[in-house]
Amino acid sequence: MRVLSYPSALAEKRVKAIINRSLTFTKKDMNSVSRIIEDIKKNGDSALISYVNRFDSPGLTIDALKVSEAEFKNAARNISRSYIKALNRAIRQIKDFHLQQVRKSWLSPLRPGTLLGQMINPVDAAGVYVPGGTGGKTPLVSSVLMGAIPAKIAQVPWISIATPPTKTGKIDPHLLVAAKKAGVDCVYKIGSAWAIAALCFGTESIKKVNMIVGPGNIYVTLAKKLVAGSVGIDMIAGPSEILIIADDTADPEFIAADLLSQAEHDPLASAILITPDKTLADNVGKAVENQLSNLSRCEIAAKSLKSYGALLVVADLKMAIELANRFAPEHLELFIKEPFDYLDQIKNAGAVFLGPYTPEAVGDYIAGPNHVLPTAGTARYSSALSVDNFIKKTSLIHYSKQAFKKEAGDIIRLSETEGLTAHANSVKIRLKSLYR
Repeated sequence: MRVLSYPSALAEKRVKAIINRSLTFTKKDMNSVSRIIEDIKKNGDSALISYVNRFDSPGLTIDALKVSEAEFKNAARNISRSYIKALNRAIRQIKDFHLQQVRKSWLSPLRPGTLLGQMINPVDAAGVYVPGGTGGKTPLVSSVLMGAIPAKIAQVPWISIATPPTKTGKIDPHLLVAAKKAGVDCVYKIGSAWAIAALCFGTESIKKVNMIVGPGNIYVTLAKKLVAGSVGIDMIAGPSEILIIADDTADPEFIAADLLSQAEHDPLASAILITPDKTLADNVGKAVENQLSNLSRCEIAAKSLKSYGALLVVADLKMAIELANRFAPEHLELFIKEPFDYLDQIKNAGAVFLGPYTPEAVGDYIAGPNHVLPTAGTARYSSALSVDNFIKKTSLIHYSKQAFKKEAGDIIRLSETEGLTAHANSVKIRLKSLYR
């Protein structure tokens, strides 16, 4: 990784290349996914099983799309105690964090003669998409927990998971145990765009949901984009990123490891260090090269770093934070002596990791906050997945005669300004009744 001084023409070119990268959809992909969605919407199970057999599992039947109780029980017999221990800790801590987000309905006499408030209800059903991992071989257990637990805390009555099966029609036992412990009602063996379409519109075998959350490949993301409006979605996830702000107290080996932990995700992922210390930047560059060769996904990480990695040297921490706010990263690590002193300057970030012993990985798995975060600079206006994604807020309004009479004239004036005479008349007719 090349060290660049910022501001400079070369550094600015690199910064813009990273900020302007995005998840792009070709016309061919758009057309393909649109056809799949319309096919599922129109033909239900017959279309769904056709895609499942073609792309997921050749021998799977409609009756076997839903994971059976026998499969759940068998999964529980095929996992280790150490996994259960780690899983239980993660579930407990994720629950504890998301319980702090619970909203309550309220009703208050904010003005004399009025009762104004908000009623909180969960959506009727939620679907969590869980990718199949690398080649369908690695179960993304954390995606189960981060999607299902906030939905459960929101008291969603029905929570289902869609995840691609192996070619033999199986789901990894670790994932099934996680789903059961997280309170999921149903796991479907379906993947990609047809899974999103089936959850959105429902089929004879798949229950329709009101909210779909969870990460996925470009086809899953595109399908979510196309069905948004027919169903709620969490976000359109783009390329992931980590940005580290560090000073001369930071360990270059730690920083290199954290940069690589994000770079191994995807060739479009970005990994950035911003520091006032050029020596640190040089040492991090060397540490990255040394660690890279030992990674199982070294080729992916190398492509990511080549295209969207950066080691930027700035004048001071103030400039580092200003630049970080411009990037609006998904993950921001403050690898500095007194990280809490700078928190009030952080405006745009999906999650902030403070101190040398808080790598981004703790947030991915076990700390508690949700790891479904705004990517590709969308932290400028959006937030992490939360209990709020699974609730609806209904406004409550009540006026007494006196309160209505007091404000009627202003309502009439505003509605007539907009040319909405029927609105005005609905107030006038009530005013007349008060003087009869």
